[in-house]
Amino acid sequence: MPPDRDTTQRISDIPHHWAVQTPGHAAVLEDGRTVTFAQLWGRIEAAQRYLQTQGVGTGDRVLIVAENCLAVITLVFALSELGAWPVVVNARLSPREVEEIRAHCRPRLMLFSHAASPDALRHGIRYRAREIAPEGVGPLMVSAIDETSGREPETLAHEVAVLIYTSGTTGHPKGVMVTHRGLLHFARVTVESRRMHAGDCAYAVMPMSHVFGLGTLLLSTLQAGATLYLSARFNAADVTAAIRQGTITLMQGVPTMFSRILAYVRTSGAPLAPSPQLRYLYTGGGPLDPTLKQEVEAMFGQPLHHGYGMTEYTGSLFVTRMDRPRRDCSAGEIVEGAELLVVGPDGKPAPEGEPGELWVRGPGVMRGYYRAPELTDEALRPDGWLNTGDIGRLGPDGALFIVGRTKDIIIRSGFNVYPIEVESVINTHPSVRLSAVVGQPAADGNEEVIAFVEIKDGEKFDAVALQEYLVDRLSPYKRPEKILRVGTIPTTASGKLLKHQLKQMVANKT
Repeated sequence: MPPDRDTTQRISDIPHHWAVQTPGHAAVLEDGRTVTFAQLWGRIEAAQRYLQTQGVGTGDRVLIVAENCLAVITLVFALSELGAWPVVVNARLSPREVEEIRAHCRPRLMLFSHAASPDALRHGIRYRAREIAPEGVGPLMVSAIDETSGREPETLAHEVAVLIYTSGTTGHPKGVMVTHRGLLHFARVTVESRRMHAGDCAYAVMPMSHVFGLGTLLLSTLQAGATLYLSARFNAADVTAAIRQGTITLMQGVPTMFSRILAYVRTSGAPLAPSPQLRYLYTGGGPLDPTLKQEVEAMFGQPLHHGYGMTEYTGSLFVTRMDRPRRDCSAGEIVEGAELLVVGPDGKPAPEGEPGELWVRGPGVMRGYYRAPELTDEALRPDGWLNTGDIGRLGPDGALFIVGRTKDIIIRSGFNVYPIEVESVINTHPSVRLSAVVGQPAADGNEEVIAFVEIKDGEKFDAVALQEYLVDRLSPYKRPEKILRVGTIPTTASGKLLKHQLKQMVANKT
């Protein structure tokens, strides 16, 4: 039986439960090796001992710069046992982005999974980290201990499971305090909605620094006592082979992942011929394009499920149901335990069927933004409602349709790109007077980042040089697909960028 909700208090209780109940069952498949639940728990205990030798305890933060690998999973659960907070950061972020997160969360320790990620190696070298190989954990790099890093109060420390950083509307990252309660609830809801069981094997390429990778993939798979097929980076050839061989039973990822699989199969000339073991397809982390949905369903011969969620609510709020898949691209029905309000411009509930701002309430709501009480107060209401900042409407049957985003977020490959962050970096270039960034829908349901720039008098516009300038300052998914020069970026009298005009310019060019 899966872990009981009354006895499970922290996320590390999940692997411990199965280490006792089914010690020999495969927990993780990685690069051809199998790690059982008993072996995984042994690694977690070894990692816990190592972290204690470094003085890590309740209320500490530990920054883990990594790509998906067994070491990351092990460390996340070991820190849970200690009451410390893992701050998993995608190693593919730029040095500037990693440093901003480090400076904000002030970790006691920084760890780098250099054996599994060349990008983590580069970050480790930059922080003068030394190579280590703790028993049961494997090769890592570790920074010097920051003795000045303060600890969180014990009650808060035990309530929060992880810090997940998202880019902020101010151009600075926000640390979402995700709770054990929220993650455990989400894992149970996900298992039920997908009818997961111990015989399942879930493909996991979404990074553990993202709530999709951590909640939907890692915790939900292990909650079911199932097996995680772990991958550091997406490779269409590898995942297609695994689908044909019947290794994977659940395929979950962002729309771009499915687009790449379609493109690979068409280019290779060999039919996908998915194994009968593949029983569930799901995409989230971004809008679903009708054409992509149709093409995926035709190639795989089964429904492509969809959902809507956010880090601030620990994952999905809405999801399509297995017993009633949808022909449209709605996000499906509200999950158990969650409540929704659709709020109109006047602050009152919007008329039935009309779009409005989405407010949610339930066990998944975050504890708040770390060290940002003002931002927390903007998002959380005293009565427990969370303002998502998204605009949506409910259909006659209760299905949710996302209409837009009040915070002007661009969603690219499942990750949020906040234009103001990209603009703030572009504006540091010596030739740029002002920039404005907008999203442009792409054919695969993804969004492209388009930047407009005003050039200073006497300076030359060189789009290639600007792109090169951004390489070390922005991670790949945040870099503009195009940089376009305009004489004057349209603004209001108060200086607010008129982005709807820029979006129209992009549409006209297209």
